[in-house]
Amino acid sequence: MQLLLDGVELKSPFLMQPRRAMDDDEFLLFCSQHPDLRIERTAKGDLLIMPPAGDESGYQSLEVAGELRSWAKRDGRGQAFDSSAGFLLPNGACRAADAAWVLRSRLQKFTKQQRRKFLPLCPDFVVEVFSPTDRLPQLKSKMREWIENGAQLAWLLDPDRRTAYIYRPGREAERLVNLQRLVGEPPVGGFILDLHDIWAGL
Repeated sequence: MQLLLDGVELKSPFLMQPRRAMDDDEFLLFCSQHPDLRIERTAKGDLLIMPPAGDESGYQSLEVAGELRSWAKRDGRGQAFDSSAGFLLPNGACRAADAAWVLRSRLQKFTKQQRRKFLPLCPDFVVEVFSPTDRLPQLKSKMREWIENGAQLAWLLDPDRRTAYIYRPGREAERLVNLQRLVGEPPVGGFILDLHDIWAGL
């Protein structure tokens, strides 16, 4: 299926600069009007429009989100989110991760109505899975943005290279190759991500 934006086939992330910056409600409306697209807003107010991931990338991302959700339900301290959840970061960006986790104590301060929109917070933990439509330098920059805005731990997975990048506040990213699992540390101590199926793909 071809995905067209203003008559142009969208094969890789596309940066769109609106004539004026959208406020949070306008951005949410814009996203709801384009459900086939994954849309993020940068700190400058530009819109980053991404095509749907390929089937293998979708499978790999779901494996990550599924493992995180299963652990979160057992652990009970926080709530897991998939890639459809957007977060309003302190720097003004609205970002989504392939999987994210937030402490329940932080979620409890929001009303039911607020929870139906993009939450104004940065997840405590995020995971991104590199896909063929991504650009690695931009994705690494996004990982740093998560950390700079309050994430305590962030994992970037590159299945084709069987490589994981670990991001923590105040430290350079750690690059790990050919791991069979990733062991969580605070704030997700106890979470273990089995990488076998993610590395294998479809």
